Amino acid sequence: MKCLFNLSHISAGFVAVLVGYTSSAVIIFQAAASAGAGPAEISSWLWALGIGMALTSIGLSLRYKTPVLTAWSTPGAALLVTGLSGLSLNEAVGVFLFSSALITLCGITGWFERLMRHIPSPLAAAMLAGVLLQFGLQLFGALQHQLLLVAAMLVCYLVVRQLLPRYVIPVTLLIGLLIATGQGLLQVEVLSWQLARPVWVMPEFSITALIGVGIPLFIVTMASQNIPGLAVLRANGYDTPASPLITGTGLTGLLLAPFGGFAFNLAAITAAICMGREADPDPARRYMATVWAGFFYLLTGLFGATVAALFAAFPAELVMAIAGLALLGTIGNSLGAALHDSDSREAALITFLVTASGITLAGVGSAFWGLAAGLLGYHLPKLITTVRSAGLSARSEP
Repeated sequence: MKCLFNLSHISAGFVAVLVGYTSSAVIIFQAAASAGAGPAEISSWLWALGIGMALTSIGLSLRYKTPVLTAWSTPGAALLVTGLSGLSLNEAVGVFLFSSALITLCGITGWFERLMRHIPSPLAAAMLAGVLLQFGLQLFGALQHQLLLVAAMLVCYLVVRQLLPRYVIPVTLLIGLLIATGQGLLQVEVLSWQLARPVWVMPEFSITALIGVGIPLFIVTMASQNIPGLAVLRANGYDTPASPLITGTGLTGLLLAPFGGFAFNLAAITAAICMGREADPDPARRYMATVWAGFFYLLTGLFGATVAALFAAFPAELVMAIAGLALLGTIGNSLGAALHDSDSREAALITFLVTASGITLAGVGSAFWGLAAGLLGYHLPKLITTVRSAGLSARSEP
């Protein structure tokens, strides 16, 4: 029971879900509206996403005893905002089923796992550091708008980290909430609690929709979400097999797509919150943080839009501050691992800078392009050296 109700596990799981919902829940509303969804269908989308993320996070974490956190595809949702325009809700569900089927196929065949074996660990760490850098910067950028709130949280973090390191994040979050309440920054008085109800939508399959939206949704989810998500696990020392994780998220999408579960994938940024020392000094017990995150996902699914509105009531600066503080250790450790080996340092630096730049090309986010640029920087010098050596050997032969 002591292990089950560990405060650092609970707070890490809560912060992960808080950051996930406050950063992208509004995109879900926009995507659903683009497909012509009404209030009942939008509530059903949030129900399906919450239930799906809860089942996969809890199930996979307990199965492999590693902190596996899943999420909806945020870049996928952004793609749907424009991609679903002009499609019926039934055709949108057909797109979700098609994309989830492709994700499941990647998991069952092992294609994804074979691909990930060719990514050097310093590059994975550099990509993780680049993905998380914005949260470290936002922490200090928030000082400009809420000096007292953010400065107090920063000082609290520095003090409590020395005295009670296991409870640094929950104590800092509590201080932030108390100050935000005192300043009148929490807007919770307009909330009304009600359970969400799933709404089944019969899928329709249109070739143009499957090719024009379904395939891009699949590519964006795999490239911008699953690759960074697995890289986070690897960068934190977890060797969990990739294929069952991808298969699990794909199958969950197949089951929940008719209710609005458009795409499920491995989380990256929010997962990192559950993998640091603040979640638990013992890496073998950090999976309980993602189990608790799954529990909070379950609540968000059951109460749908109400919980999304509750998270939205938190001041943005508080969310930025607690996310940045929770990720400080992970950012530092990732940079250290990325730049430790002098042979791969330049390639890792390229990976970090491209990823941190936030560029989007062909609808795919910077994490993928950072990794691609880093792999080029990693393998091209070796290829040139090999070709040169072969040329010199050929010349020296009589």
